[in-house]
Amino acid sequence: MLQSHISYQFKSAVWRLEIDAHSQTLFTEIRDQDDKRVFFSSVNLESGKVNFDGLQTEERWLTGIEAAYKGVLLLHNYQSESGPAHKGLIAFDGESGSLLWNNYTNAFDHLSVNGPVIYDTRIQPRMLYLADIKTGTPVRPYEPLIDVEEVTNIILPDVIPAKFLETLPIESVPFGNTAHYLEHNNLRIVSLHALAEGTLQQRLYIVDNANIIYEDILNTDIQKLQPEAFLIYRDQLIYLKNKSELKVLNL
Repeated sequence: MLQSHISYQFKSAVWRLEIDAHSQTLFTEIRDQDDKRVFFSSVNLESGKVNFDGLQTEERWLTGIEAAYKGVLLLHNYQSESGPAHKGLIAFDGESGSLLWNNYTNAFDHLSVNGPVIYDTRIQPRMLYLADIKTGTPVRPYEPLIDVEEVTNIILPDVIPAKFLETLPIESVPFGNTAHYLEHNNLRIVSLHALAEGTLQQRLYIVDNANIIYEDILNTDIQKLQPEAFLIYRDQLIYLKNKSELKVLNL
């Protein structure tokens, strides 16, 4: 049977996961809607060490993860609570959580293989620059032929008809017509919805040949079908249990 490599309970629901491929660090954005506070955490996927948890900025709610690159967590603020527009950039060391720099006139455009591409919101038309992730300083004008977008190694499951699960040793009867499915390292990974004692659950199964070698209940007593529940990153299965507990398995 597979065992969890990482199992960590956050204080509130995780809204976003961001993986920095250069430092093998998983960052999370955790939001407490009742108290209107947002927190950030950092977990090393190789060692399982929690670098920090509960990191906050001066803006207690209107901020979120923008990107992560070479051991730096890049955050943004929101222009208003009612809109999605971003403003400003704040950078933290991904291991210590210490503040590296901030800039409230620049904004993020995208992450390239050479670092973040930013622009000054005061200048129109928009002019893009490659920035130094450690300092926020513009390095040179953006060059689209060499500053191509960073490609992640994240693999998401496919949506399949639920009837195809009949070939697997899963006793749960799927609720709905579809399930999420992925094959990796000769393992078959499935998440599905099922009714149990009148409540709707979301469940996860890992099957090796004809045997279930891992299973978990991801969400229970839910009101509607949930989106894909897991991802694969460099031979690791990553998922959230009850929206607030991080689980990582080495496959």
